[in-house]
Amino acid sequence: MTFIQSLIDGLGKGSTYALLAIGVSLVFGVMHLVNFAHGELLTVGAYAIFVLRHHDVPWPVAVAVAICLAIIASVLIEFVAFRRVRGASPFTMLLTSFAVEILSHTIFRSIYGQNRRSYPTPKIAFRVWNIGGLKVSVWSLISIGVAIVVFSGTAFLLRSTMLGLSIRASAEDFDAARLMGVRANRVISSAFALAGLLAGIAGALSWLKAGVAEPAMGSAPLLKAVVAALIGGMGSLPGAVVGGLSLGVAEVLFSSLLPSGMTRLSDTFVFAIIAALFVVRPQGLFNVASAERV
Repeated sequence: MTFIQSLIDGLGKGSTYALLAIGVSLVFGVMHLVNFAHGELLTVGAYAIFVLRHHDVPWPVAVAVAICLAIIASVLIEFVAFRRVRGASPFTMLLTSFAVEILSHTIFRSIYGQNRRSYPTPKIAFRVWNIGGLKVSVWSLISIGVAIVVFSGTAFLLRSTMLGLSIRASAEDFDAARLMGVRANRVISSAFALAGLLAGIAGALSWLKAGVAEPAMGSAPLLKAVVAALIGGMGSLPGAVVGGLSLGVAEVLFSSLLPSGMTRLSDTFVFAIIAALFVVRPQGLFNVASAERV
């Protein structure tokens, strides 16, 4: 029973990691860039929720606005920061992503201060159902359901639309895709917009339960998302899903199985297993065809 409950909670937690990891892998596939500024989209949305909820804006409207702002912020980051260095070395683009992350922290600290800003959360985020001796979090079930719908929608978009085919072709071989008429700016902006949408949905699953906004709140989830993407194979979208869900389940399982005095070491055990996985299979669980960098 403990295992089943931990599995449900872990899948709920891993759904957020997987949504973020898909965005990370999507951008990496097109640009060969690990975008460490991706986590700042969560921060943008959280502060939007903070402002809107303190003006008594209804939750559905506040969440919709926050997701839209995450999409806009993602596209703006690509246009302002990465488009100017697109032809530079991967190291330069990586430094640019760190610069955007640090700049975001500085801006939010200067506006809202270093301390956390809290806002009221909906009661459903903490509701628990007793099912056959299990205490199942309603929010975990909602997270799993939302993730399934989003994963299916993303797969349909990438496999059954011209935009999705352009993104997949660009990830496979960008130079060849451009020779076939694919517009580089459009594809990359679309990839960042889709990554922003996924980050916004992942943020919605955490904003409504966390109830706080702080300048560096996106850094920790982003690290987990990057690890999840690496587990699955950087650039593989199915791998990002598997990696995110596996990471969430592993975290919850170790937290529930370890003695009470060792629960803080759950991340240590999880990352030890991940390190062992990379020794055996450094490319991740899924093989990914290499893409040409822009």
